[in-house]
Amino acid sequence: MLFTILLIVACRDFKTQKEVVSYNKDVKYYNDLERIEPLNWWVGFKNQELQLLVKNPDIAMATPEINYEGVSIKAVHKADSPNYLFIDLHIDRTAKPGTFNIVFKFDNNETIIQTYQLKPRLKPSEDYIGFDSSDAIYLITPDRFSNGNPSNDIHPNLLEKGINRKDNYARHGGDIKGITNHLDYIEHMGFTAIWPCPLLTNDMPSSSYHGYAMTNFYEIDPRFGTMEDYLELSEEARKKGIKLIMDMVANHCGSEHWWMKDLPFKDWVNQQETFVNHENLQNSNHRRSSNQDPYASASDKKAMSDGWFVPSMPDLNQKNPFMAKYIIQNSIWWVETAGLGGIRQDTYPYSDKDFMSHWAGSIMDEYPNFSIVGEEWSYNPLIIGYWQEGANNRDGYDSNLKSPMDFPMQGKIISALNEDEGWDTGLIKIYEGLANDFYYASPKDLLAFTDNHDMSRVTTQLNLDAEKVKMALGYVFTMPRIPQFYYGTEILMNDTKKPGDHGLIRSDFPGGWDGDKINAFTGKGLSDKQLDMQNFVKNLVNYRKTSEAIHNGKTIHFAPEAGIYVLFRVLNDEIVITVLNKSDKEIFSVSRFEELNLNGKTAQNIITKTQQIWKDNLKINPNGITLLTTKLNN
Repeated sequence: MLFTILLIVACRDFKTQKEVVSYNKDVKYYNDLERIEPLNWWVGFKNQELQLLVKNPDIAMATPEINYEGVSIKAVHKADSPNYLFIDLHIDRTAKPGTFNIVFKFDNNETIIQTYQLKPRLKPSEDYIGFDSSDAIYLITPDRFSNGNPSNDIHPNLLEKGINRKDNYARHGGDIKGITNHLDYIEHMGFTAIWPCPLLTNDMPSSSYHGYAMTNFYEIDPRFGTMEDYLELSEEARKKGIKLIMDMVANHCGSEHWWMKDLPFKDWVNQQETFVNHENLQNSNHRRSSNQDPYASASDKKAMSDGWFVPSMPDLNQKNPFMAKYIIQNSIWWVETAGLGGIRQDTYPYSDKDFMSHWAGSIMDEYPNFSIVGEEWSYNPLIIGYWQEGANNRDGYDSNLKSPMDFPMQGKIISALNEDEGWDTGLIKIYEGLANDFYYASPKDLLAFTDNHDMSRVTTQLNLDAEKVKMALGYVFTMPRIPQFYYGTEILMNDTKKPGDHGLIRSDFPGGWDGDKINAFTGKGLSDKQLDMQNFVKNLVNYRKTSEAIHNGKTIHFAPEAGIYVLFRVLNDEIVITVLNKSDKEIFSVSRFEELNLNGKTAQNIITKTQQIWKDNLKINPNGITLLTTKLNN
């Protein structure tokens, strides 16, 4: 059977002559529709149902027909706009990979024919392995990482055309090829997964670089590259043992999304009538706790979930069953198309929470070994725990979400390192923060981090103190969590000139552009302090890669005393020891840790590779971190 890539031709009138794309003895290939989504599908899914969104002028007047073994039309739904049809298909387990024509017949004897493709699956659902506590994730803002293909910097058909590296909110030209070109660097640093911020088309008039205002959920932004570039990134990363995590957005789209000019239903987006009538839209009240609050008013809940995140991002109405199915199918389409190793879901609590449970459950039901991380920016561990699968929630809510983001621990780490030591200040914040793990269904599946693309860089938060940055990173990478690291932290990138400024936070990675005087990929032009930090991160992350004690070990920690806090990770013969020292002491007594039975054991420094005997007193770094490992049988 001959297979072909389905091409989408925009704005074709159904009365125009039909276009024969290609031909073989079995099938003529047609592209008569303006749009059909998903672009293709697969045979062999557990869920045999598929809903096609069809967009074409007056398509609601047509009756679709399919004649292909194993594929049948179960229902046809008209929308409020005459330019849409939603077709429910059943794809039987007997269906074979191939192409077939969907024939749309009109009462006036006109016909439209669209060729659709069912692909063979490349691997079983069980073989889609997500990220877990053995991984270390490298977060990248693609426009600011590396420009691998300057020829795609500007696209004539998109609204924002300029490139200006001096403007922190303009596009700078970083792209998918730039990430692919530097996978060796990412691998060398020890990372086992990459999370690029969204790469889908953002045809917005300004600030389109960040990717979170999508205008096409099935298209790679041509300024980032092509679908082939994205698939190459996935494949080349896989060869290096690096998983590709896709940043998705179920809550909103960009105001220039193609459907905003012809919305299929009257409730496709929230506040749709207000938008259509050009009236004042209400932004979300951002009161995310209303999702859990047993006393929350209906109006507060509605203002939270139905308000637009910002005026340029229409709020998608997941209560509309066609929208809900569209989002779920789009996510599965990308998992299957790119062989993803995980999903990061943006603004998790802003969507309808029952839908989010259904969305995550649908994906995990199809891919039982997959992983999803959801963003809930709350410093309250009760709220974070609520969103994790397995939580014993009083309202019975089951999120189906494996990995919420651990914002509470991020806040505790910064406070612990910045505050003076006291009974209830300083390192006690970390100790008590980790003690909250009793509440979480699975602490090691939380995503921990020191910073990300939406907050001041950790170097800024810790007042440019490199030793404190090491302490923060060392803790995140040895505690029972999945660690996420933001690009550039390894060279102390910061936003101190304008703290909190998103454009500055997402600065260019030096060496990613031809002509850069400093090249962090090679070390050229870096200061001694930057090289030292880069070496620290490389040694730490590479050690973690093979440490079963860190991945799955038992955790034991001791309450801070005299400005020193000690964390142990123990599994079988391996013990990893993290010592955070906010004092001037270089020697401290180990008698307090007798229960670990380490007396006389050789402890090796993970960073410097130096060794010392665990007996009586231990030498540690003053005002810094000491990372040690030992074997019980040495």
